[in-house]
Amino acid sequence: MVMDINEIREYLPHRYPFLLVDRVTQLTIGESIVAYKNVSINEPFFNGHFPHHPIMPGVLVIEALAQVCGILGFKTVNKLPADGYVYYLVGSDKVRFKRPVMPGDKLTLEADVIKGKRGIWKFACRATVDGELACEAEIICAERKVA
Repeated sequence: MVMDINEIREYLPHRYPFLLVDRVTQLTIGESIVAYKNVSINEPFFNGHFPHHPIMPGVLVIEALAQVCGILGFKTVNKLPADGYVYYLVGSDKVRFKRPVMPGDKLTLEADVIKGKRGIWKFACRATVDGELACEAEIICAERKVA
């Protein structure tokens, strides 16, 4: 275990129901991260998406990937939200969904740094379930100081 939920909460300002990372299993500062989200039927979005065929919304899969990008960014520059910083999701390119994510799935989230310059980071991301690709995307995040 590299980061448990308590340490993740230090690096992400998100809280229930929007904290979408349960554990970080691998992290190489400035390079890559692997984490996961256990998808439970108790997630609030399943009440409406879709009641008789529950599927995790694709935008939340992208959000989960962006959150692991934020962790990697914060770790790389040695900053925390408590220091007054936040990582914003500012773009996504080449987004493709390959399979639905459903209750009971363990969603593995991977991100590799493509480049980082002056607080803007671009990542190559993949979300998989049991080794099967669920989503791939390039995600751009921006580090910002907040008041």
